[in-house]
Amino acid sequence: MPRFALKIEYHGGPFAGWQRQAGQPSVQAAVEAALARLEADVPSIVAAGRTDAGVHATGQVAHADLARDWDPFRLMEALNHHLRPAPVAILTAARVDDDFHARFSATERRYLFRLIERRAPVTHDAGLVWQVRGPLDLEAMREAAAHLVGRHDFTTFRAALCQAKSPVKTLDEITIEARAIPHGREYRFHLRARSFLHNQVRSIVGTLERVGAGSWHPDEVRAALQARDRARCGPVSPPQGLYLTGVGYPQDPFG
Repeated sequence: MPRFALKIEYHGGPFAGWQRQAGQPSVQAAVEAALARLEADVPSIVAAGRTDAGVHATGQVAHADLARDWDPFRLMEALNHHLRPAPVAILTAARVDDDFHARFSATERRYLFRLIERRAPVTHDAGLVWQVRGPLDLEAMREAAAHLVGRHDFTTFRAALCQAKSPVKTLDEITIEARAIPHGREYRFHLRARSFLHNQVRSIVGTLERVGAGSWHPDEVRAALQARDRARCGPVSPPQGLYLTGVGYPQDPFG
């Protein structure tokens, strides 16, 4: 059975997350339903990351084993036709080797979190960003974020129900950029690692926002990390600002 990799974009708002769940809409179920319109017997597809309810993606990667050796462009076009009107799009498809695995072959995952600071409600970006009303200190957030880069025990910054075998992860990058928007600012948090714990990104961004707002000193983030205690984490940011933007592999399957 030929194996295909799919690069997938989606708006997470209508879904209970990537993973198929009984009685609830999921991105996985939407893509599998589209595949079922093309082939009679479609196995489950496997994704690089199981995004939570409300989380978006601009570069999710999944693989599926199909009975027919599709032309990748025609596969993409057919899937997009059957995905409508769900807010899910196959950006590209590629034939890959049988040993390619969307999850286990991945060497890094990249996330973006969008945070808007302004008094007036967001309109065009509603459901796509986290909005706060008070001013934020960019340099303080950057100083705090620097404490989290590297290999650490991230117990403080993972969900209580996280199923990862170990809380130790290597966070390769956290960068924060800011740009002016009408009557406010947008902050973009870029995080990169081989893998992340459940709710790790949202826990980190929620804590850094408290630093930016002046409620925490940057050094308190280091102390919270070293405490290895979930109770020491700041508030978890809401899901609508989070995007899975890319997955890295030893060789780009879409190159």
